[in-house]
This record gives sequence, C-alpha cells and structure tokens, in this order.
Amino acid sequence: MEYTFGLIGSGNMGGAIAHAVSQTTKAGILADHNPQRAQSLAEELGFAHGTNEVVAQNSQYLFLGVKPHLMGAMLADIQSVLAARQDAFVLVTMAAGLAIEQIQRMAGGPYPVIRIMPNTPVAVGQGVVLYHASEQVSQEQVDQFLQLMEKAGGLYPLEESLMDVGAAVSGCGPAYAYLVLDAMADGGVACGLPRADAVRFAAQTLLGAAQMVLTTGKHPDQLKNEVCSPGGSTIQGVRTLEQRAVRAAMMDAVIAACDKNAALGK
Repeated sequence: MEYTFGLIGSGNMGGAIAHAVSQTTKAGILADHNPQRAQSLAEELGFAHGTNEVVAQNSQYLFLGVKPHLMGAMLADIQSVLAARQDAFVLVTMAAGLAIEQIQRMAGGPYPVIRIMPNTPVAVGQGVVLYHASEQVSQEQVDQFLQLMEKAGGLYPLEESLMDVGAAVSGCGPAYAYLVLDAMADGGVACGLPRADAVRFAAQTLLGAAQMVLTTGKHPDQLKNEVCSPGGSTIQGVRTLEQRAVRAAMMDAVIAACDKNAALGK
C-alpha cells in the first residue's frame, strides 16, 4: 500500500485529525465530497489528495470522516474497492452513534475496525481520542494506530457501549468550554477589560484549571474549594453560578448530547 494514513471526509473533525497525524507521517492522502477542500488541506499538510476510491485502495489506516447519515452511501460506493484489496488495512470510524458492527455491515465485510471519538483540540495536540478496536484488529495494528495518533493528545481505550457517553463529554465538551470562556470574557469586558485581554485571561485560566486537575489528581470540587476564601469574591461568584443552576445546565447538556448520539445509530 502507498499511504499509512488515508482520510475520506476532510471537514472540521477530519481536518483536525489530519493536522495531528501530519506530525507523525507524511504518507497520507485525503479525499472529500468537495475536492478543492481536500486539495487545499493536503497541500497545507504535505499530503496527497484523490478520490474516495483511490484513498480506499491505497491506505493502511482508512479514516472515515463523513457524517453518520452519509456513511452508508459512502461505504457502499467503495465496497468493491475494499473487497478487492489483498493487503491488510484498518477502517477507522469517527461517526457518532454508529457501532462497529454497523460499519462492517455497511462496508460489506468483517473488516478490522477501530472506532474513535475524537475532539477538535487534537489539531493542536491537546485533544481527547476515545477508541475501541474490533476483534479483527491485531495488537500490532492497535500499537501502530496509537503511534500514528500520538501527537493528537490523550488516547483512551473505552468499551464500545460507553463511546456515545464519552463523546458527549469529550467530543462535545470543547463547545461547552468555548461557551463558558466567551461568557467569562464578556464579564471581563463588562467590567472594563479590553476584549483581547479578557479572552486571553479566560483561555489561560481554563487551560490552567484543567491542567491542575490532571496534574494533581485532586477532585475538581476540592480544587474549587481551595480557590474560595471565606468571605471572598470567588465564593460569591460560585454562589451566583449555583443560583443560576449552571451545574445542572451543564449536566443536562451532556445528557442531551448523549441521547442524541445514541439516537444517531437507530
């Protein structure tokens, strides 16, 4: 085979994956229903570009970056290409709600499949990639996949039954974080901070807070308590957030996303 990495679907999520993989290999090829988008991204990253059929025929790890409702038609179009291959390859699906068994059925055979749930920060090496490999995937293939994706961020094995739940937290979570970040910055602007400073301060604060959780191993509630001095300003801010049910709203957002992910596969 000619390429270690192949991608069909070069949109936001697929493009983020391509950015991460480009740091570990230049043996990559991209395709998209919009050929100009695939060509532009390929030229930026030093990859080749081609049709879905060319990518499917020549990629060791074939990433499927199309939307769940488009997956069946796309795989039907390349079924004959996959069936004709005599070499080892792995399908890597990132479609929310579609189980490995469904991908194999759509692809026309019990091919090795790695199901992943990534998030867009993989593009800057700070992402989360949840993964589960089918029984047809060898340990050597899993190891090679992890090496290919090592610049994406954290790679976490997860039972397939929990993939939709995990995606509701890590896959959707960046949008929630951006919403919180933007609101924090708006508050700073309302109190007189220049917009650029407010955004920078809020972004670095969220980054630092997340790193504190990962580095110290402390529960987020404990770290929150360490910031809240008796009679101080922080506890008043926390009180306001609790009055506005921010915690419950965030929980409901994750649950709603989880329910939507589960519905996509039905």
